[in-house]
Amino acid sequence: MDAPQEGLEAWAWGFLCSEVLSEKLDPPAPPEELSGWTVPEELVGSLRPGRPKELEVLSKAPKTPRPGAQVDPKVRAGLLASFHHHELQAAELFCWAFLVHSGTPEPFRRGLVKLATDEIRHMGMYRRHIERLGHSVEEFGVRDWFWERVPLSVGPEGFCAVLGLGFEGANLDHAAVFAERFRAVGDEEGARVQEVIGEEEIDHVLFARRWFQEFAGEVSFDAWRARLPQPLSPV
Repeated sequence: MDAPQEGLEAWAWGFLCSEVLSEKLDPPAPPEELSGWTVPEELVGSLRPGRPKELEVLSKAPKTPRPGAQVDPKVRAGLLASFHHHELQAAELFCWAFLVHSGTPEPFRRGLVKLATDEIRHMGMYRRHIERLGHSVEEFGVRDWFWERVPLSVGPEGFCAVLGLGFEGANLDHAAVFAERFRAVGDEEGARVQEVIGEEEIDHVLFARRWFQEFAGEVSFDAWRARLPQPLSPV
């Protein structure tokens, strides 16, 4: 597979495809310049992330523990590890979209890279709190559920519909719920991490809304629902 050798394209490719844990958790800052490299058409459908051996990928997601169980620091660490992996997948998928939707406007593509760096920073916030709880992300298995769904989207409007308006939109409620649960068991720092990340994700949803309207021509429930690939559905 011929990888790009320079510019933002090389950075996005390197982050997406790396199988080195340190390169996933703490990549270098992206460069400014675009190289103009595009993904060969025959590779668009098969471009997928590298997975470091330290991150065990599960075929089935573990059950979400009942709220009372979160008094156990290991249970909270396990939840945070799953949230960390959501952020990792989102960062990878922003890089994927940057590469496969190379014909879209430059402000959209640069915005995707900015969102990827936000997600990487969020990963660091989760990871540091997992470590404060006495654990590490490598202890917990993860599932690549976002990767099972988002690449089924069609066009940049489909990408915005699924990841931005769908998954990241849902995370606005998700972060608030778990912030309350962490606070209820006395983990104020863990609650605050989720609140900060939830607040920052609002801009991600607004970005998706803006560009969904640009690509789809309108923002409506029906327009959004029509762009969700099967089996995803809001009902």
